[in-house]
Amino acid sequence: MVDFLELFLLGSFAGFTIFLGLPVVLLGISDRVRGFLNAFAVGILMFLIVDVFSHAWDQTTAAALSASQGTGSTGSALSDLGLMFGGITLGLLGLVVYERSYIGREATVAPTKVSTMTALGIGAHNLSEGLAIGQSFAFGAVGLGIVLAVGFAAHNTTEGFGITAPLVGMDPKPKLSFLAKVLFIGGVPTLVGTLLGGVAYSPEAYVFFLALAGGALVYVTMLMFNTGRRRYSSSLMMGGIFLGLCLGFLTDLIVTLGGA
Repeated sequence: MVDFLELFLLGSFAGFTIFLGLPVVLLGISDRVRGFLNAFAVGILMFLIVDVFSHAWDQTTAAALSASQGTGSTGSALSDLGLMFGGITLGLLGLVVYERSYIGREATVAPTKVSTMTALGIGAHNLSEGLAIGQSFAFGAVGLGIVLAVGFAAHNTTEGFGITAPLVGMDPKPKLSFLAKVLFIGGVPTLVGTLLGGVAYSPEAYVFFLALAGGALVYVTMLMFNTGRRRYSSSLMMGGIFLGLCLGFLTDLIVTLGGA
């Protein structure tokens, strides 16, 4: 029987390390460091785009291959494909509609909206990570579940920087209540996914939420890159992106070495 207290503690640990990105906003830093952190966050988000789409597409193509070989259902294969493209549509084009409808014209408003959209995209991604932790426990692979929780905790630390980076340098600084809200949006789905995964698992939901997250992250990443590219040098931008990508792959390696 699954120990839900243990699941709760592990899901909380994996999800709420995202709050370690909070000091980036609160510390006073130079404009150059601000530009580097923006680029660093873009690198992390670029890695997440590759990561979430690859996992969603692996599931989708596996279902299609099974159907073509006669070992799986054609309906399931088409459903996964529809959910994949539907998730991308909602995540990417949905944010276009959101921007047109709700983002104010003042420049001081934009960073908070970008931060919120980043948190929503990362939250959808973290829901799928939580599902993986919960499923490990449901299948009796407790050791794997613990390793996944540690790996995703490291991942969420970097994602916290992605959420808070657009807010760096705001004058006045964003309220602590707002910072707590966006980090909560990004982190709590890990806990929710962990608890749900310990009870039941849906491959269709897994594909949809990953595709939704990927679409949202593409939109936000382009927004942050364009902002940084206009203000900072190419060497600063590319250096930050390079390090962000490397850190994303290294933290993902922790999860892979755990057998995920």
